[in-house]
Amino acid sequence: MSPGIGTAASDHSPRNSSTRGWALQQAAAEVLPGGVNSATRYVGHPYAFGGGDGAYVVDLDGNRYLDYHAAFGAILLGHNSPVVDDPVRDAVGKLDLFGLGVTELEVELATRVTEVIPSAEMMIATMSGSEATAQAVRLARAATGRQLLVKFQGGFHGWHDAVARNVISRPELAYGRDPLSAGILDTALESTLIAEFNDLDSVKALFEQHPERIAAVIMEPIPHNVGALVPTQEFVTGLRELTSAEGAVLIFDEVITGFRHALGGYQEVCGVQPDLTTFGKGMANGYPIGGLAGPRSLMERFDGQKGDVLLAGTFNGYALGATAAIATIDHLRANPDFYTRTHALGARIRDGLTSIVTELDLEATVAGYGGVFSLYFAAAPIRGYRDLMRNDNQAYAAFHRRMTDKGFLMIPMSLKRNHVSGSHTDADVDRTLEAARDVLAGMKADGTAH
Repeated sequence: MSPGIGTAASDHSPRNSSTRGWALQQAAAEVLPGGVNSATRYVGHPYAFGGGDGAYVVDLDGNRYLDYHAAFGAILLGHNSPVVDDPVRDAVGKLDLFGLGVTELEVELATRVTEVIPSAEMMIATMSGSEATAQAVRLARAATGRQLLVKFQGGFHGWHDAVARNVISRPELAYGRDPLSAGILDTALESTLIAEFNDLDSVKALFEQHPERIAAVIMEPIPHNVGALVPTQEFVTGLRELTSAEGAVLIFDEVITGFRHALGGYQEVCGVQPDLTTFGKGMANGYPIGGLAGPRSLMERFDGQKGDVLLAGTFNGYALGATAAIATIDHLRANPDFYTRTHALGARIRDGLTSIVTELDLEATVAGYGGVFSLYFAAAPIRGYRDLMRNDNQAYAAFHRRMTDKGFLMIPMSLKRNHVSGSHTDADVDRTLEAARDVLAGMKADGTAH
């Protein structure tokens, strides 16, 4: 396995100082650390974007890309969707920011969420998925009076200290001590235990080692931050039974799976209800908003008059984000064929890629669910992170880099996934598979893939 797991692919494009994108990247490096506002945004050319429409984005030099990156999954319906943008424009100039009380939009949004998410009786709004998971962890610890948290190797739940460890780990660090950042207190790292996805025994072992000390288990129902590890029904059902028996809170982090795979999230698909659900990303088609939902018995701990868990945030439930989320949810409710279409397109891509790698006799496995697809350069089966440590990360990065260079914008980092939006078409899929065949055949020919 490459030691560069989780890093960006090398930049194969010419660094032409006469291009607007390269010039802006240079200027950005002077005023932004690394030239970007989030560490995973620098992935080589293209450096800078000027616009987006539907399934496409355009960089500052006029190059057009079919977008499967989708802002790490935040773009659900397509870029600049009038379904969402028109209501937001109408809201501008009506409600802005008050800092006290409540607005009709906040109540409307909470009502929509509790209607569509199976486990939700109440919700709180946040500005991001990271804030939502931070609130979920704090609430779980308050409700149980316990300190420890269980997460799965490869799962990403935001940037805060409680969960900022063991995502895309090198083999020598996997399942051990692998913080995402300097500056995290040892006590925070030691309070989070690491299990293996799709391995219920690994979770049971932690409960046996730490009796009555584990407050919660937090999981991406499908760990999309390492591509697409699809859970077995036995695993999710067993996890629900185990946490209930042990008095621990089960948290589904549906920041990526929520609203993308089904209106009610992956919990609607698998029929297992968690205690708490976090969501964000696609719920407002790219506008910044997230949330946490759960039963009244837990959520009322946030009640500032009689609860004991702090809920604070000047922008929580702000008008434009709430408007965008309501519009997105209403569109999905009125158009259930969104899921039929995106799932069908995702299946076409997965089936097509499988045929290509089989034809070329490549050691590769195609995975995914719904409108999400991933290509691992490793032989099947792939069930958990241990299997992903067989992945050829150099080949993976090269595939995504070369696809981007051909005009198909993907996430050119190891072990990531790609998203079909409501704006993609069958013709887009045809072009994608044609390009993928050329790229993979070239990789086979030059020895980049085997």
